[in-house]
Amino acid sequence: MKILAFAGSNSTTSINKELLNYATAQLASHDINVVDLNDYEMPIYSIERQASGFPQQAIDFHKEIKDADGLIISLAEHNGNFSVALKNILDWVSRIEMPYLKDKKILLLATSPGGYGGGNVLEVGLKTFVHFASGEVVASSTFPSFYDNFKEGNIVNEDLKVSIDEKIKTFENSLVAVEA
Repeated sequence: MKILAFAGSNSTTSINKELLNYATAQLASHDINVVDLNDYEMPIYSIERQASGFPQQAIDFHKEIKDADGLIISLAEHNGNFSVALKNILDWVSRIEMPYLKDKKILLLATSPGGYGGGNVLEVGLKTFVHFASGEVVASSTFPSFYDNFKEGNIVNEDLKVSIDEKIKTFENSLVAVEA
């Protein structure tokens, strides 16, 4: 199965990228394409800019989605919402095709340094990816207090590790079910 994975952040030191790397390492037997939002930087979406055509980065990101059977997304929370980098990409992609996640299985994660673990952006993500983009979020989780619970590429809080590993397994099983 082909999996597209990305952190919803353009930060080079993103904790969501670290959590994403943990999740993808658990699925090493699959064909995983981890992309960096920095490779898809483009003008801020507007109807006037769209009239001039789609940026190649939007076309490329849309193709990455279309080629994948499933997606792993670890959302960064910026003032309770998506990062501007992710929102802009999704605005462009949604104009290429809506719904752009139809028939895609999704593992949706979010983390933050605080105790709510990106819970606000996870709620936004569930609404966006399910209701507007028609994806199927088969598992989702927040990961609170990142710096206390994640060290050197591993989850050190055993309860959180069990929970995240279960979500990853649920996602993997959903992909296997599609393949069968």
